Amino acid sequence: MTDLTHPLFLFGPGYSARRLARIWSGSVYGTVRRPDKMPALQADGIRPVLLGDDEPDLAACLTGAHLVISAPPGPDGCPALACLQRHIRLPRSVTYLSTTGVYGDRQGGWVFEWSQTTPQTPRSERRVAAEQGWQQSRPDTCVVRLPGIYGPGRSAIDRVREGTARRIVKPGQVFSRIHVSDLASGLVALIEARAQGVFHLCDEGPAPPQDVTRFAADLLGVDPGQEIPFDAAGLSEMARGFYSECKRVANARIKSATGWRPAYPTYREGLRAILNESAPATA
Repeated sequence: MTDLTHPLFLFGPGYSARRLARIWSGSVYGTVRRPDKMPALQADGIRPVLLGDDEPDLAACLTGAHLVISAPPGPDGCPALACLQRHIRLPRSVTYLSTTGVYGDRQGGWVFEWSQTTPQTPRSERRVAAEQGWQQSRPDTCVVRLPGIYGPGRSAIDRVREGTARRIVKPGQVFSRIHVSDLASGLVALIEARAQGVFHLCDEGPAPPQDVTRFAADLLGVDPGQEIPFDAAGLSEMARGFYSECKRVANARIKSATGWRPAYPTYREGLRAILNESAPATA
């Protein structure tokens, strides 16, 4: 098993990567592009690495570390691959966080790690290219394809509380999800196992989005609001694109390879945990 006291190097330490940092037992480094972003990382116990700064310092932080890339690719490709290419052999392991959007629309069918990638948007096409770039540069790269991520501060509970939740209904539409804590524990399991190749990290209950909103409203004891037909919702082009893909994501491979199991196998357990975590303390 891998010694998790080795350093963790986060390229693009966002919401998910910071949750991983919380449960890591060793030193954690995280990239920033501007000095004013450094205090926020330090507050989370992450040692900032200013990109474009001292090159030897970057190499020293990467040497023997477990590298996790969560920064998305742009029109010019994967920023991490471009930045770290000359140091590609230094990390102890490489984990690239991708998206299940690479499969495109499957009309509600199941996708597995060996399913063909059929990206439908430029963003998903860039993801496929980034995956391939890392696999070519580091053949031992672990590619983790993620569905929708939710957790404290980013959940149906929060949207209902804020009054921004809408129960939009598109017949047959389902999404797979992952609670951010399960995402973090799954990454630890994959890194511990020195897993290579493609893995899914998701829960076990693909569900229609309107059902998730209703459940959150029921937990909060408020009116869930009326269902809104998809065609009448007035969604932006980006939001409509989100609904243009429908698939169910399987997680059997990671369970078989590592023994990992989600603590929140469906959105129900996950939302209950978020509600309990945000509930005011009682005397």
